[in-house]
Amino acid sequence: MPYYSFDLVIDEEYRNQGGLILENIEVASDRADQLATELSIVHSDLKAKGCTVWVTSPENAEVYRTPLDPVPSWMRRQH
Repeated sequence: MPYYSFDLVIDEEYRNQGGLILENIEVASDRADQLATELSIVHSDLKAKGCTVWVTSPENAEVYRTPLDPVPSWMRRQH
């Protein structure tokens, strides 16, 4: 199972939020979404700054990103 790293990105600054050995990218993206939600609650001031949580692979390639202030599901366009 691969090791994924999680970073909080504020402007051009990357703040390491740790890493986890996870089954696949789907599980890693779910964890990133959870982390973004937790950070937006604890540090609500970061939402207005356009901060994101990035997930990187063992090869240090970005594989997922999610904003701390995501578009609420009720605002997303329904197909």
